[in-house]
Amino acid sequence: MNTPPLTALDIVLRDAQIIVSCGSGGVGKTTAAAAIALHAAALGKRVVVVTIDPARRLADALGLSDGLSNEPTRVEIRDEPDTPGELWAMMLDPATTFDGLVHQYAETPEQAERILANGFYHNIAGALSGTQEYMAAEKLYQLHRDDRFDLVVVDTPPTRNALDFLDAPATLTRFINHRLFRLLMLPARKGLKVLNVAAQPVLRTIGKVVGGEVLTDAIAFFQAFEGMEIGFRDRADAVSDLLHSPITHYVLVASPRHDTVDEARYFAGRLAASDLAVAAVVVNRLQPRFGDATAEEAREASVLAEASGRADLAALWRNLAELRALADAEEAVIAPLVADTGATAIHRVPLLSDDVHDLGGLRQIADHLFRV
Repeated sequence: MNTPPLTALDIVLRDAQIIVSCGSGGVGKTTAAAAIALHAAALGKRVVVVTIDPARRLADALGLSDGLSNEPTRVEIRDEPDTPGELWAMMLDPATTFDGLVHQYAETPEQAERILANGFYHNIAGALSGTQEYMAAEKLYQLHRDDRFDLVVVDTPPTRNALDFLDAPATLTRFINHRLFRLLMLPARKGLKVLNVAAQPVLRTIGKVVGGEVLTDAIAFFQAFEGMEIGFRDRADAVSDLLHSPITHYVLVASPRHDTVDEARYFAGRLAASDLAVAAVVVNRLQPRFGDATAEEAREASVLAEASGRADLAALWRNLAELRALADAEEAVIAPLVADTGATAIHRVPLLSDDVHDLGGLRQIADHLFRV
């Protein structure tokens, strides 16, 4: 008996320790990530799937009514007791992840508490551009180093910024190396007080723009941050290396619509710009063809049935012709993506009769992805 050739996703599961699922919103990206994770667990891997998206889509797909937290939760696969692997899931909480880094790199518990109580820290932990993306990359790094897991599957947010976490570690490094950061760190190194620092012309100008209280909190934060920047910078470099390593594979998810195909091609371009490649492509919710024949052949059969007085049969053939024509149109929509990434990278999932809201639905998706 001949063994079927490995598909692109088979190779991903064989070689990857991290899988990043990316694509626009509404294409079933979260479902695809969960289905890949479930199948990997069925193969014996200890898998954790993490979503960066704050919506409940991952918890809903896994049938977890209580939702998810920033810590991995074991998903029981009770209806398949012989499953050799493990499935875990979590939802990123950027602020909690940032707090954990502060505790990790602070030299004393008192230094950590000073930072965590600082008003400026609360602002950047929850609102600073790029914070969520870096914390996503940081959490990925933590999970990869967690001995409980063989594979980390990441569900990115449904926006054009979904791959910004690729750049986030380098952005943090640039910030720490920036002359303004070094200027704000100067008072801690010189043992100066906030009042003396605020009297400096540059900071006085900043204070006029952002307000004196904000400036005071900011300087107090940087004073408390003294000595931690090296740890943050080294960790950012390590996270960046992991995102660009051969063990991290990127899977694009799209649906047969022009906008989602354009988004998928955009993501592929972003990856290429970072010297990364698309490992596999999932095209979700495709119209089934219902046989190998063409739409024209179904229309011809309809005409013959009509001529023989079988109006009911003719109507069925016409309906089949319409469905096959729709399938042909969808193939034309995804053709540019197929041309960009290669036909062997494409995995097609047909339109199902119901939404996925439990492990049974995820297994249906996995069956199509991996031809079980």
